[in-house]
Amino acid sequence: MIKVVYEVVPHDGGWAYRLGGVYSEAFPSHADALEAARIVAAEQQVGGDSAEISWQDENGKWHEEYAEGGDRPETEVVDGLWHERASGASQSAGR
Repeated sequence: MIKVVYEVVPHDGGWAYRLGGVYSEAFPSHADALEAARIVAAEQQVGGDSAEISWQDENGKWHEEYAEGGDRPETEVVDGLWHERASGASQSAGR
């Protein structure tokens, strides 16, 4: 099973959630971005209809495959603000 991790991070003067190197729109507050990431992660768990899909890889080659509607990824939301604070506290404790 694939695992999808959304990370809440500072972005463009506000906060956003990030998947890989792709950012969501900027939100005015950390709480807004965290809530949006949680909503998106929950929506990933909702199954859909099975379908034939096609997609293009980074080399420009097209692929076709059958996707099961119930084949949903595991999701996680990582709070970048909490992670930064925890890392800073660990470093301070080591001094």
